[in-house]
Amino acid sequence: MRTLTLDQVAALAGLEAPAKLAKVLGRPAISRVSGLDDATQDALVFAQDEASLAAALASKAGIILAPGVLVRGHAAEKDPRVLAVESPKYAFALCARELRPETGLGIHPTAFVDEMAKWGRRIRVGACAVVEADVIMGDDVTIGPGAKILRGVEIGSRVIIQAGAVLGSTGFGYVRNRTTGEYLLFPQQGKLVIEDDVEIGANTTIDRGALGETRIGKGTKIDNLVQIGHNCRIGQDVVIASQVGISGSCVIEDGAILAGQVGLGDHVTIGKGVILGGQGGVYPGKTVTGEGEMFAGTPAEPVREFLKTMAKVRRLK
Repeated sequence: MRTLTLDQVAALAGLEAPAKLAKVLGRPAISRVSGLDDATQDALVFAQDEASLAAALASKAGIILAPGVLVRGHAAEKDPRVLAVESPKYAFALCARELRPETGLGIHPTAFVDEMAKWGRRIRVGACAVVEADVIMGDDVTIGPGAKILRGVEIGSRVIIQAGAVLGSTGFGYVRNRTTGEYLLFPQQGKLVIEDDVEIGANTTIDRGALGETRIGKGTKIDNLVQIGHNCRIGQDVVIASQVGISGSCVIEDGAILAGQVGLGDHVTIGKGVILGGQGGVYPGKTVTGEGEMFAGTPAEPVREFLKTMAKVRRLK
């Protein structure tokens, strides 16, 4: 079982253990993170506001993470369990990662990994997963049960692929015969590149490029049930929520956020730091820019304009 001492928690949070903690450094180390309701002396909890801080102080938690701005001048300053940090939730998540139990390394007996695949150290491949030929994986890659990594996919280090995901599938690109109306598949022979520290949710599908590549940038987090079409370029630290559908040849720049059920037509560009609200839609070929700005509706527009439009529509009833 993994454990963390109080000074180790402080170090993870970017702090030096303050002098007041000397009184409790000899206490048993924490071995888990928990909510406030079931916190015991071996648990780490966090608070973000007055109400949750009061509940944390009343709990039996061994260590409490709380915002510095809230702790200063508060009774919590005198509680030796409290660590004042800039972002309690983030520090809590860092500690949770350290405490997470190790899952078994190696390849499950029911998985298939082609002999032509290449992988780094500390690989985990779950039950009934498939890794085809010419797949390249870095270190610390986790592939969940039933996931499919198809031919020619390149995966960086510390990548997590949840159960049922399919990477490198054939893109939905067809050419129509104008005389007969017949559709013919355009060559889908490119590759898919997944950079370091990407996480891909369950049953998400990402198509390979047609003639070039599809690329998912470093640190991007993708939820369950997301579809990303061929030749898309997703930047770094992008967040994509469940049921988003991204058509082929879209560009999502660094730090953008796509909320649930967003839909993008082909050849759309979403600028750096743009936030698309739930069920927002962008028509093919359009560009949405405005770092830190939130957009909503279909076609997507700045949220203030969207709310004005909705108010006008309601007045028509």
